[in-house]
Amino acid sequence: MTALDPNLARLADAGFGIETFTDEQRAVLAALSPAELVLLLDIKARLDEVEPEVQAHASVAGAALF
Repeated sequence: MTALDPNLARLADAGFGIETFTDEQRAVLAALSPAELVLLLDIKARLDEVEPEVQAHASVAGAALF
């Protein structure tokens, strides 16, 4: 097994299902700047905090966020 790119490893640790992403998507995520990575992780953390509410609206809003 090959080692994950540091960005991909941090995203996986945060709960992103990177194994479900395409090679192209993983390449984009691996190329994120440090500031972009921090922002993405922050957004995910905030979404996770309100997950029950987001889940409840997913069927109504068509899961438009993700």
